[in-house]
Amino acid sequence: MAKKLLMLVGDYAEDYETMVPFQTLQAVGHTVHAVCPGKQSGDTIATAIHDFEGAQTYSEKRGHNFTLNFDFDQVDANAYDGLVIAGGRAPEYLRLNDKVLDIIRHFDGAKKPIASVCHGAQLLAAAGILKGRTCSAYPACAPEVRLAGGTYADIAIDQAHTDGNLVTAPAWPAHPAWLAQFLAVLGTRITH
Repeated sequence: MAKKLLMLVGDYAEDYETMVPFQTLQAVGHTVHAVCPGKQSGDTIATAIHDFEGAQTYSEKRGHNFTLNFDFDQVDANAYDGLVIAGGRAPEYLRLNDKVLDIIRHFDGAKKPIASVCHGAQLLAAAGILKGRTCSAYPACAPEVRLAGGTYADIAIDQAHTDGNLVTAPAWPAHPAWLAQFLAVLGTRITH
């Protein structure tokens, strides 16, 4: 059965962590509303491409413009079956928005599926939903996971971790594992 999903993004969300789940989840028949505080359907956000090129942290390059397809102010969390949180730099400032945090708390309190990748853990920590949970994220976010009362899942960059309704991954190389686990938690069945 097709699901209605909400995707939280913002300027300088990681390009792949925005585009790939948005397109993949639609490709399997789900409706995905991509929203950003202060923006409406048809507005764009700038994305950033984070890559792993041998430095101590990721490099960043300007990515594509990503067009939002729903108004943030029209979001009613009750109307959605699952939540997707893109990583990149966007979570750094999205965590300052009370409505964003309330949306995350709604999904967690209702035990609806939540998929978070990379720096998305900053939003999970700010929403206060990590206490007693195990969560993967970009390694630089490990202290925030721990300070929020969670256990940081130190897994390979191409792996994902599921803890109940929460599916997390370190970065975009984990898309196959992360999206597969999220689809399983959603109850999406793909047959060959």
